[in-house]
Amino acid sequence: VQLQASGGGLVQPGGSLRLSCAASGFTSDDYAMGWFRQAPGKEREFVAAIRWSGSNTYYADSVKGRFAVSRDNAKNTVYLQMDSLKAEDTAVYYCAAGRTILSLITTPRGYNYWGQGTQVTVSS
Repeated sequence: VQLQASGGGLVQPGGSLRLSCAASGFTSDDYAMGWFRQAPGKEREFVAAIRWSGSNTYYADSVKGRFAVSRDNAKNTVYLQMDSLKAEDTAVYYCAAGRTILSLITTPRGYNYWGQGTQVTVSS
């Protein structure tokens, strides 16, 4: 399984970015795709998740209403649309994949595979 995250960059507060995660090496609809982030000196934290099948999405309280996770099954790509960005959203963002159960979908240990991370910096 390989995950390639992209789309990070520098954006002003209130701006938007869209991250992409291209996945390869698995075909099972049982997989969940998660987005996590890690700021300097902090632990990796859950941001959002979606399964390859179905319509359920999951969000951290800190991003609800501002971020949206989606997928394009034909392109094997998951997206994270980030709007109304704040300085506290600054972090390295990682995508992850795993055949995880619902109780672990918001935790890093629910995922077996990780992308390389993409830096998001929100600053004026």
